[in-house]
Amino acid sequence: MNGIKYILRFIGIMLMVEGGVMLTCLIPAFHFHDGTWSQITVSGLFTFCLGMLLEVSFHRAPRFADKRMAYLLVGLMWCVLSLFGTLPYLTTGVVHSFADALFESTSGISSTGASIFSAVEWIPSSVLLWRSMTQWFGGFGIVLLVLALVPSLGINKYTLYTAEASGADNTSKQTTSMATTVGHTLGIYVLLTLLFIYLLWKNGMHVWDAVNITFTAISSGGFSIYNNSIEGLTLVQQYILAGAMLLSGVNFALMYNFVTFRWDRLRNKFDQLLCYLCIYLVAAIFVVLALRFEMDYSWRESLRCGIVQTISVQTTTGLLAADTSQWWVPITFLFVALSLCGGMAGSTTGGLKAMRVLILSRNVRKILRDRLHPRSVSPVRLNGHPVSDNIITNVMVIFLIFVAVIFVGIMLLMLCGINATESIGAAIACVSGYGPGLGISGGFGCYAGFTIMAKIICTFLMLMGRLECLTLLLLFMPSFWRKG
Repeated sequence: MNGIKYILRFIGIMLMVEGGVMLTCLIPAFHFHDGTWSQITVSGLFTFCLGMLLEVSFHRAPRFADKRMAYLLVGLMWCVLSLFGTLPYLTTGVVHSFADALFESTSGISSTGASIFSAVEWIPSSVLLWRSMTQWFGGFGIVLLVLALVPSLGINKYTLYTAEASGADNTSKQTTSMATTVGHTLGIYVLLTLLFIYLLWKNGMHVWDAVNITFTAISSGGFSIYNNSIEGLTLVQQYILAGAMLLSGVNFALMYNFVTFRWDRLRNKFDQLLCYLCIYLVAAIFVVLALRFEMDYSWRESLRCGIVQTISVQTTTGLLAADTSQWWVPITFLFVALSLCGGMAGSTTGGLKAMRVLILSRNVRKILRDRLHPRSVSPVRLNGHPVSDNIITNVMVIFLIFVAVIFVGIMLLMLCGINATESIGAAIACVSGYGPGLGISGGFGCYAGFTIMAKIICTFLMLMGRLECLTLLLLFMPSFWRKG
């Protein structure tokens, strides 16, 4: 019980943060006179006050250093924040169904980018900013925010850090303190956000549009404030966003070491970075050539769509440079595979991450080599160092669970009356964090046509994908709740 009280205290702190973020949406509400200031005020104050009540009520709760509490805290945090994130949608009347509001809120908090809106330009400016800000905070990792705001959790910090695994690279031990890691990551994240807002503004974009689009690009989220995503932007603006998405897929600790000239630490992530960039380069070349010779796009359009859209898919951002649902089928298949790969570990992207893809591929090569030369000793190596069998096993287990969750998701969506193609596309898009699926949910489409139960299943799949399946699955194990 002491552990639950301690967790409720930090849930309260995060609700206070979420309420404060909601209240910042009053700025566009007043500036654009969209008539939502009262609803946003009520939503923000209710969330903030409830969080303050929890924090005050359990402020003196004793520490409870139990490893299980880290996983419970992470799971509850994402669920509770997604639940309260529905308030701006419901109070402003943008959506009338709780299932729709929860879907949109979870998609934002998990930085997935799947949406129930077929058109967004009619949505009040305050709600548009809320959609973008949920992705910016969710993309960075709410657990990192907790670690930054609360220096002493009483729970193993590294366990908590890796429970929200999109922010962790657990192939090696952390050589710096957790507070230092969080501070460096926060700094790079904020600086990149400000940099790309400035670049878009200097290249002709209104500052309001630049803020919203940058929030969703840096976070690998994908919500846009335009009905046609980023297709209508200028060529320069699209290439700037491609750069933002490319950097969002890079390990943030690696970027910090690069900008601070700590070259000796770069080689610890070099293999993963090379894998990430090589996958993108090969895929982009294929897409550019396919668009030019199979779909008769001009070289200018082929390069634009190939470069921008490929990085959007690989980083699971979901911003669209064109209506991809009309593209050649092999390109669609490639995009599905790319979204499953994702960017580097320690980035804002979803998917399996390049690190795991690299370990899996090298393990396959090792197994084949051992078949030919049974007496040879050829360990799987990463950055020149042998990878332990324990890490290889963990990567294989995560991959199998990842595939199993997608398979179960497809079956459940089909039982809800969704056809096979759309079920496959939606399940993969939600678990990988990409957003746009296939069929009615692909391209410039949306998930509004899904049944209520299908939307609830997709909502759960988005949470599973964001927490890389293991954290939520642990909460459903009976042994998790037993003492000892």
